[in-house]
Amino acid sequence: MKAQYLPRAMTLNAGEEVTYDVYFKWGFLMSRAGEGQLTFTPSLYGGKRASKYRLTFRTSRFFDSVYKMRDTIECYYSPDYALLHSSKHTSEGGYYLIDELTFSYREREQTHVHSRRYTPERVKIDTLLSVASGYAFDMLGTLFFLRTLDWKYLKKGDVFPSTVVTGKDLIQVRYRYTGNEVVESDGIRYRAHHFFIDIHDAAFSQSKSAAEVWVGNDANHLPLKVRSKLKIGYAEIHYKTSAQLKAPLSCRMEN
Repeated sequence: MKAQYLPRAMTLNAGEEVTYDVYFKWGFLMSRAGEGQLTFTPSLYGGKRASKYRLTFRTSRFFDSVYKMRDTIECYYSPDYALLHSSKHTSEGGYYLIDELTFSYREREQTHVHSRRYTPERVKIDTLLSVASGYAFDMLGTLFFLRTLDWKYLKKGDVFPSTVVTGKDLIQVRYRYTGNEVVESDGIRYRAHHFFIDIHDAAFSQSKSAAEVWVGNDANHLPLKVRSKLKIGYAEIHYKTSAQLKAPLSCRMEN
């Protein structure tokens, strides 16, 4: 399991809750599409002590009339913060889909993943995947990973390669650190570390710099803003409120 250990002790506080506004942008039009919430709580997995990192998303009342979405992703981590299991429940436009990823580490430096995708009517994917070396996550696990980095040893130009598992595909992803930036969210400025994410997948308009993440430069390592390029326009996630953080949100700048 050594290859899957995250690079530093976690900074999350049990009971942490963070709320985000989600926007979609097409051309000059940028509309609030809904709300997301991240939570981190003690839990059990397979009868053993674990932690659960959970993301929920729901479209706003206006977008519900166009395309209603209710999505949930849950990640279970061991006490050493190795990813054990991920599930994604997708409810979009009346269509319901479940993705489950079970991670195991039977061999040194290798990650094995049992991937299942199914609807209430049938199984669409049931396969075993192997990642020869390096980190392997689901999509939510990428944010969790960035929060574990130790700012003291971070250098501009650092690159962190990994593999994201989705369905029957292994997608190669690179996180590129570009240095400190000031990011604005809902009119408030924050000191942050900025990362570009290169994603080699046809769902994105381009592989290089397909997404960006700004992580707060304080002891909470809180994701403050995420921008993801889509085939048409892009999506943005903006920090809104938080509760039960481990430390004061000192990355917030006084205006």
